[in-house]
Formats: sequence, structure tokens, C-alpha cells
Amino acid sequence: MPQMNKGGKFIFGKSLIRTDGTLRIPPQAMEEYHIADEGKVYLFTGSKITGGFCVTRKGLLHPSKLGHILDDTPPLLDYSAGSGEFIKYKGRSYCWVEISQAHKQEVIGALESVDPLAEAIGAVNTLVRTEHGYKGYNTDILGLERELEEEQVELKDSPVILLGAGGAARAIAFLCVSKGAKEVAILNRTEEKAAVIAEDVNRHLQSKAAYAMKLSDYGKLTGGNYVVIQTTSVGLYPNCDDAVIEDEDFYKRAAVGVDIIYNPAETKFMKLMKAQGKPAYNGLKMLLYQGVSAFELWNDIKVSKENIRKVYENMQKKLG
Repeated sequence: MPQMNKGGKFIFGKSLIRTDGTLRIPPQAMEEYHIADEGKVYLFTGSKITGGFCVTRKGLLHPSKLGHILDDTPPLLDYSAGSGEFIKYKGRSYCWVEISQAHKQEVIGALESVDPLAEAIGAVNTLVRTEHGYKGYNTDILGLERELEEEQVELKDSPVILLGAGGAARAIAFLCVSKGAKEVAILNRTEEKAAVIAEDVNRHLQSKAAYAMKLSDYGKLTGGNYVVIQTTSVGLYPNCDDAVIEDEDFYKRAAVGVDIIYNPAETKFMKLMKAQGKPAYNGLKMLLYQGVSAFELWNDIKVSKENIRKVYENMQKKLG
């Protein structure tokens, strides 16, 4: 991987493309550059001297000196080009692809047991030692569930809209249906990807509540008072002026909005929601409760509300 971004320390970090087509990125680079944070990465061919290919994400590339690459290729900037579809630009080839941390799925086979909802989702991120091995949990779900409870966002008997169909949307779809949501509409640019989630949710939970729609067809939704949960990376810093849907009529039909992004503290999605007089929340408490849930599971204790409040306030200060 010739160069991840200007000034990056892992200038010649070695990435591997396996025989099954999966891409392995060095763990140091994943941690240093938060490569998986946005759910998508850009791949582009290296120089004639170094060869190979480069890996980066929008949050690194767009604000850098090379940001003009995305400005000059709108289908890459807004991901409207197909995943893996190369675009030629000034002698190099560029594309975007979805990225996941496959170890969250692969580890399940080595566990003694798995929390039922985490098993249905097919991914764990927290392991708890048991007498004969480890039990796996998915604290993404636990984190959002506790945030929704604290903010008094009711899922039971509520119509829900999920924006996006990545790993977070999959977990949240399972949570919503398991909590008795009246319906869960999964809106995504690629309807087929949303349909896979909807089918898996309905099959595992023996429900018909989840269904897929193309994002551009949001105007066909006929209901109102939706709980809208924004699960994409659109609006993530530094692209703070972006929102998946800009149409104010969409937000008029919502009851409440939740954006799992926490930086910036108030996303464009949240601003659009509030402009229609609707409450809106970011994902900082989801992040907080992911950590709290893992800590409680590891130590078999309950963290006090006072300590949770102090940690939350410190997180807010750190983020400004």
C-alpha cells in the first residue's frame, strides 16, 4: 500500500488481497487512520514507481491537498458510482468499496456461546470469559438500546426508518424488530443490500416488519411519526454540511431523529430534524453505552448513573 495519505507514517504498510478477493489492511493503519469508521474506503492505483494501490477514506482524503480528486469526480464523492466500479482520473484508477472488520463474524465459530441477538446479527465485538471458553455479545445494539431508553424514544409499535444498509444498520434493524417496531423501512442507495438485511431480520425473528426501499424512493413512504435512525457516514466530520436526505418534507413526517454520528455533535441531519420542531439526538450516548455495557459484562457489575454522567460529560468536553 504505497501511501495512505500525505504525511502518513505507514507509507509502505503492506496490504494483502487474498485469493477470495478480500482485502487485509494492517491493524496499525486501521487504528491510526480509523479506516473502517465510515464503512467505505477508496482504492486507487499507486504510482508507476511504487506500483500497488492506495487505501484511504473520505474523511482523510477530502480535506487534504488531494481533495480535488473527489471534487472532480462526483460519483466517487457521493458514492453514486457502483461499488468496485473504477473511474479514470489523471492517469490513475479510483473506486470505492464497502469495508467491514471480518473478525467480528469469524470469531463466532470459536465461542462457547453467543448472545441470541448477536448470533442473529452474525457479529460480536465483546467477549466475556466463561467457565469453558468465551461468550460473545454485540454492544453496538446494547449501546443504542440504552441511548433510546434514556432519551425515551419508543420502538414498540412505532414505524421506523433506517437510513443506510451497512453493518450498523443491520444491527439496528434487528434491535428495532426485536423490540416490536410496527415496521422498519431500510432505505439505501442500493436497494438489494437493504433487502438482504430485511430478509435476514424477518427470517431470524419470524416477522414481516422489515422491508427495503431505494433511498431515492423515500417520497413513496405513506406513514408519519417515524422514528428515523441515520446510520450512514454522511455528515461525519469534516463533511458537516452533508445529509443523506435534504428534503424538509421528509423530516416533517418524523417523530424523532437519531444520528449515530457523534462528530460533529449536531449533524446536518439533526439540524433538518430540529428545523421541523422534532427532537434529534447524536450517537455519543450510543458510543458511551457501548463502552459501559462491555465494562459491565467483563466485570459482572452495574456502573452507577452518576459515574456514567461524569464519563459522558468528559466525552462532550473532549469533543468540544
